[in-house]
Amino acid sequence: MTSPGLLEILFTAAVFSLTVTLTYSGLLAARNIRNSHRPGPENQTALRWAEIFPDISPQQLLRLNILAVFLGPALVYAVFDSLAGAAALVAVMLLAPRYIYNHFIRRRMSLFDQQLPDAMMMLSGGIRSGASLSMAIESVVAEQYPPLSQEFNMLLREIKLGSSFDNALVAMLRRMPTQDLNLVVSAIRISREVGGDLGEILDTLADTLRRKKAMEGKIESLTAQGKLQGIVMTGLPVLLMLALFELEPQAMAPLFNTKIGYMALSLIVTMLGLGYFFINKITAIDV
Repeated sequence: MTSPGLLEILFTAAVFSLTVTLTYSGLLAARNIRNSHRPGPENQTALRWAEIFPDISPQQLLRLNILAVFLGPALVYAVFDSLAGAAALVAVMLLAPRYIYNHFIRRRMSLFDQQLPDAMMMLSGGIRSGASLSMAIESVVAEQYPPLSQEFNMLLREIKLGSSFDNALVAMLRRMPTQDLNLVVSAIRISREVGGDLGEILDTLADTLRRKKAMEGKIESLTAQGKLQGIVMTGLPVLLMLALFELEPQAMAPLFNTKIGYMALSLIVTMLGLGYFFINKITAIDV
């Protein structure tokens, strides 16, 4: 049977989760209202979300998150009678949306960088054939796929709404803050200010970006083994602990029932986390 103290803790955790979620939703709504009265482009967060997930709105995701925060931990506690598991699931439900959103943003920027060299070649070909830079960008929007076509289409829309070309380029760089696009934007802006053969500059940029991608691919292949070793070395103690708990539950029980056991678990989790963090730092090579 569940003691009244545990029920109070679970209720407190649920109330805390609801408070945090509603506070976050209130701040998000206030920010959207504030941005809606600002002149200029649309709210970038909502825009990028609509580009990534066109079939679900941020409001729908927020409602699903609130529902999951309550139903998930309650279901875990009802099935497994584990307060620790329910509390851990509450934390996961509160933190997961931000990490999921950041994951898709990083994947979107990576895909954008992969498309950028081909776009530079198309821009160069259009300029060499006598078209203006705006017309060349329109051909890129028509021929390329998202996310690059979406970002260049937004660039053209801002120019048509009265923004200068330089400001539109800077706005695109704010939406896609990658090193490759920063290099392209800087080259285009300098070429427009001091003159020069923009087609040749874009050709050189495309070749440079392709060489950079090739070097990054080689580095990723060389560091893949180290990253896999980090995952294996971090997960192996956990799997061994679970196996021992299944084989010798009485011998492993003090690890989960005593203060010394809790201290040992805390030390294990801390050391495993630090080990995985440092392995990732060693294998993360920035080109």
